[in-house]
Amino acid sequence: MKPLVSIIMGSTSDWPIMKKAALFFEDMQIPFEVNALSAHRTPNEVEHFAKNATKNGIKVIIAGAGMAAHLPGVLAALTPVPIIGVPINGSLDGLDSLLAIVQMPPGIPVATVAINGALNAGILASQMLAVNNDEVFKRTVKYKSELKNKIVQANKDLQSEKFNFRTN
Repeated sequence: MKPLVSIIMGSTSDWPIMKKAALFFEDMQIPFEVNALSAHRTPNEVEHFAKNATKNGIKVIIAGAGMAAHLPGVLAALTPVPIIGVPINGSLDGLDSLLAIVQMPPGIPVATVAINGALNAGILASQMLAVNNDEVFKRTVKYKSELKNKIVQANKDLQSEKFNFRTN
């Protein structure tokens, strides 16, 4: 089974955050791979990875990085595969990585999720894959429906709380 999504991070210290996307793909039965490659420490390996992503069947890359967070942008410059950037919280509360990922020049887009938003990156990747994959589409619709059902139930539970002066 060839991976459809690659989860890549600049350091294994990012794994506790990025693992949320991996767990989502496990639940959704979407084949994925995981790599730790640094735009600064392993630039040749990053280039090789990016230039071979299409040939290797990768349809979406989720790239997590903190601090200077160049990895998502470097990947976007080297491959036509869509990149979803995940800013990782760091010394500046993740704002440094958020701005580094979201502020890309024209022609080098990186879709960017919230700081530490690897789960949303996984969901977005699933939605991208669902465009051309009926099975992924069905599982994505089911996942979203389950999210809705959880909120509906939580609201019912909230409404059952009794207060003397509550008006709803």
